[in-house]
Amino acid sequence: MQIEQLMWNKKEGWQNSKQNGKVKNPQLVLFFGESGALESGERYLDLRDRYSDAHIIGCTSAGEIIDQNVYDETIVVSAIEFSDTKVLIASVLVNKMSDSFEAGASIGKELDCPGLRGVLILSDGVKVNGSQLVRGIRSIVGDNLPVTGGLAGDGTRFKTTLVSCDSKPESGRIGAIGFYGNNLGIGHGSVGGWDPFGPEREVTRSVGNVLYELDKKPALELYKQYLGEEADNLPGSALLFPLMVRSASDKNTGVVRTVLSISEEEKSMTFAGDVPQGYVAQLMRANFDRLIDGAGEAAKLSARESKKNGAKLAILISCVGRKMILGQRTEDEIEAVHEMLGRDTAQIGFYSYGEISPHVSTGCCELHNQTMTITLLSEDS
Repeated sequence: MQIEQLMWNKKEGWQNSKQNGKVKNPQLVLFFGESGALESGERYLDLRDRYSDAHIIGCTSAGEIIDQNVYDETIVVSAIEFSDTKVLIASVLVNKMSDSFEAGASIGKELDCPGLRGVLILSDGVKVNGSQLVRGIRSIVGDNLPVTGGLAGDGTRFKTTLVSCDSKPESGRIGAIGFYGNNLGIGHGSVGGWDPFGPEREVTRSVGNVLYELDKKPALELYKQYLGEEADNLPGSALLFPLMVRSASDKNTGVVRTVLSISEEEKSMTFAGDVPQGYVAQLMRANFDRLIDGAGEAAKLSARESKKNGAKLAILISCVGRKMILGQRTEDEIEAVHEMLGRDTAQIGFYSYGEISPHVSTGCCELHNQTMTITLLSEDS
C-alpha cells in the first residue's frame, strides 16, 4: 500500500503534505474539507483531473486533520494505491431522516459481495439518523463485519453538510467504500473520555432520534436548566454537554448522543442517533486529560485489531464537540494518536457530527458521538 497526501487552502492552492512511497495508480482517494471550499465542486474536479481512474469520496467537516495537525478552511487528501486489495463504492441520496434505515440497507446490498472485509461510510450529517443508517447496513452485512466512518460536519452551524462519492459534493448524499481481500488489515477503535454528572433520568417519551420528555418533563426545558446562559446558543452549545443513553438493564453498552437541532414549539431535541424510550439518560461533561487519553486509547485499540505489518493509514474521525472543548489543545489528541501508532503511520481525518464504529463492549457497529474514532488500514508488503 502506497499513500500520497495533499492539502489545499485558499491562499496557496494545492500542495503536497506527505508522501509515503510513490503513488502511480491509486484506487481510492479520500478527502475532507470545509463547506465553503467544497460547495462549488471545483476542488472535486481538481481531484478528478489528478486521479482520473480512482474512486473519489469525501465530505465536509468541522475541522480537517492531516499528519499531526488540525486545520480550518482547508481540504486534506489521501490517495491510496493498494497492492492486493479491491475497493467498491456505493451511494444513495436521502431526502428525509425516515429513509435512513432503507438507505443503509441499500448500501449494504450493493457492497455485500464475496471477500468483503469491511465498510467505511461517509454520510450527510444533518439529514440522516445515524443509528438507523448503521442498523440498515448491519441488517445486510451482519453484526460481525467492521463498519466504520462518520457523519459530515458544517463547523458549528448544523445547517448543510455535503458528501461526494465519485460526484460533486451534495446535500443528502451517503457514500460508502467496501474493502475486499485477505491482504488488508482493518483496525478500529472508538473512545470518548467524558464524565457523567447529575441524576440519571428515564426517557419517558421519544420517537427515534427525537427526545420529548425525561422523567415526564419537557426534555428541552430540563436541558436548558443545565446549560444556563449557554442555552441561548443552542444547538451548538449542546456540544458542551452531550447525553449518554443506555438500556436500563445494561450499564456497559451506553452510547453518547449529540443534539443536531431543537424545537421550541415541541420542547424537543433531535439527536444524531436514536434515544430509545425507556432508556436511561445522563448528562456528560468534559475532562481535558481524559479526552486526550481517550484518543490514545482509540489508537491502541485500532492497532490491536489491524494485525498487518505494511504501510498504514489512520483515518481519524473526532466529534466537533471535542474540538470545541479542547480549543488550543485540540492537536494534543491528534498527537496522542500519532505517538501510539508510530511516526510511519500516515494520518488523515475530520471533525464530525457523529462517528461510526463497533462498540468496544459488544463488537457491534454503532453510531457514537463525542468520541475519537479511528479506522486503521494496513496492507502486508
